[in-house]
Amino acid sequence: MTFREALENKDFIITAEICPPKGTEINDFLRKGRLLKRYIDAINITDNQSAVMRLSSLGASALLVQESIEPIFQITCRDRNRLALQSDLLGAWVLGIRNVLALTGDHVIFGNHKEAKPVFDVDSVHLLQIISSLNKGYDMMGTKLKGGTDFVAGAVVAPEAEPVELQLMKFEKKIKAGAVFFQTQAVFDLKKVEKFYRYASSYPVKIMAGVLLIKSVKMAHFLNERIPGVKVPESLIRDLENSSDPMRYAIRWASEQVRSLRDFAHGVHLMAIGDEERVIEVLEKAGI
Repeated sequence: MTFREALENKDFIITAEICPPKGTEINDFLRKGRLLKRYIDAINITDNQSAVMRLSSLGASALLVQESIEPIFQITCRDRNRLALQSDLLGAWVLGIRNVLALTGDHVIFGNHKEAKPVFDVDSVHLLQIISSLNKGYDMMGTKLKGGTDFVAGAVVAPEAEPVELQLMKFEKKIKAGAVFFQTQAVFDLKKVEKFYRYASSYPVKIMAGVLLIKSVKMAHFLNERIPGVKVPESLIRDLENSSDPMRYAIRWASEQVRSLRDFAHGVHLMAIGDEERVIEVLEKAGI
């Protein structure tokens, strides 16, 4: 079943993500992709996540296509102008990539190349409009292409962000621009998330709630200090501090999140950040 078919037919969709390697050694990357293949509907390939340089998301996505694994090609506006965005999207299509997640991108000040010049020629809403135009067979200037695309286009939403009204405004703009699926930032307060789902139920889109594997107290503090849009609750940090085996606790907590989300969410997006094998444990403990 393709990811497009899963969006149309499945009651509970499961995606996960893998960071490309920082270098050209791809064996571990491919091993993780093969492990996850049986458990998920598609695998996100991050695009210089947190503004840290890695193998390109385009190249890594193409590697998964060769393995008959369906990727979601993440593409950010941070590193490309409108020429490069359109060129990379056309390149992705001819390489067999059919799903794309449009992101504005974390600023370079959060990454490991702080001297880099950020681009941000367009934002994620404009990028979705570009994808919609390419899907209709035209570039963003209205010039007809010699062969267009037919991407399944997605975007990100943060149900717990404050003020939530700003997130809802962006959510609606992204739908209008062409997004048909959403993956959320990591969620913690499920009451807020369920409230968001009730609001979003009137829109013809599927939303996968983000579940992040918080593996240590150090990781939790790093996320709170360095990653925009993520706020690990103090109660979870205390539980990790008091645990004799933080990884085991993290897996149990994540599986409980997945189990609870099955009651109202369209699916989950699992983020293990380097420990992608643990996604399988989370899903099995959640009864999936």
